[in-house]
Amino acid sequence: MSEEFNMTMRKFLKQVGVTSQQAIEDAMRAAGAETTVGKTFEAKVVLTIDGLDVEHVVTGKIAGRS
Repeated sequence: MSEEFNMTMRKFLKQVGVTSQQAIEDAMRAAGAETTVGKTFEAKVVLTIDGLDVEHVVTGKIAGRS
């Protein structure tokens, strides 16, 4: 793959990671400690790319506040 492809993909993935973390932290704060302490939350990210036949799903768990 080209250098340009690698750079644009890495930039996109970094943006996804940073903005997703911010969204999760904001949601945890908004929910309040009493709602999140000791709980585990199921998470899912769906990646689609217009023009390509891509639908990639990532699932996982995020621990609430301890």
